[in-house]
Amino acid sequence: MPKVKTNSGAKKRFKVTGSGKVKRKKAFKRHLLGSKSKVRKTALNIDGVVHKSDMQRVKDLLVMS
Repeated sequence: MPKVKTNSGAKKRFKVTGSGKVKRKKAFKRHLLGSKSKVRKTALNIDGVVHKSDMQRVKDLLVMS
């Protein structure tokens, strides 16, 4: 049986915490930032957590389970 590989795109986008949750970056912070408020841009800096319903799918891409 071949070796199971980690998805290259997923390993660049997600990180598993010590408690098993998956951290992610928030969207809408790449361009067109002049029209967004400073408060909104600062809030986008904070990492989010992958939703519970998507958690297993992301972990499978990371070969965690």
